[in-house]
Amino acid sequence: MPANPEKNEANALSASASVSEAFYSGALQRISKFMLAISLPLIAVAWWNFSWRVALGLGLGCLIAYVNFFWLKRAIAGFADRATGTATPGSGQGVVFRFLLRYVLMALGAYAILTVSPASLHGLLAGLFLPVGAILCEAVYELYAAMARGL
Repeated sequence: MPANPEKNEANALSASASVSEAFYSGALQRISKFMLAISLPLIAVAWWNFSWRVALGLGLGCLIAYVNFFWLKRAIAGFADRATGTATPGSGQGVVFRFLLRYVLMALGAYAILTVSPASLHGLLAGLFLPVGAILCEAVYELYAAMARGL
């Protein structure tokens, strides 16, 4: 019995789609790793080129940005669970609380840095942009993977 070319093509497309889906589903985890990998050299460069105060502000900004990113992932997952009806009844308040707490932490960090050392505020603000650099790294990695592996 001859092989069915349409069925073989459908199986190949399905396998390709599952490989792509597996690759792209790891993007958030890779972005978190990129954030850690970028922050340490940036803090060292800030210490070397500016001062320990700017490096401390940058480190605090990077820490807030990392926690903010982690909580944002959880908040979006919570909102999605809530929208699909799979969430537990009391989880909506916790999601909203964590969502608002992210901004309170950023404001408190900025206030503390500003009162202790105004020069460190520039480092703090730069550190809050850490996810942007990590997302840029992820975009470049995905472009490379798409071109090299055909994803």
